Amino acid sequence: MISQTAAYLSQYFSIFIFIVLAIGFGGVTLLLSNVVQPRLDLEEKLSPYECGSEPISDARNPFPVRYYIIAMLFVIFDVEMIFIYPWAIVFDKIGFWGLFEMVVFIGLFVFGYIYAWRKGALQWE
Repeated sequence: MISQTAAYLSQYFSIFIFIVLAIGFGGVTLLLSNVVQPRLDLEEKLSPYECGSEPISDARNPFPVRYYIIAMLFVIFDVEMIFIYPWAIVFDKIGFWGLFEMVVFIGLFVFGYIYAWRKGALQWE
């Protein structure tokens, strides 16, 4: 019984060694960079950076959420395209039900697009 367990666990020994080496490499790299890095605390280095221009306002001003909403909508519709490509490749093999499921899938996204449009999420102003 014990030899069976040892034989079973020995199959995973190389994975365990790889995990230990990966964690050790990350730790050694972080420690080494902390030891050899130059420490220059200049005023320019400690000031907030805004695209190369001088900061003109408080850094805690709220950023419009609309940019994030448009970015999320882009990601959602981009993921939709990722699902359509494999479906198009196997379209002849999946038949009618595959077509029906994709129509439902695209219909949900069209409904979400219309909803976002009506709520004004696509207005850039």
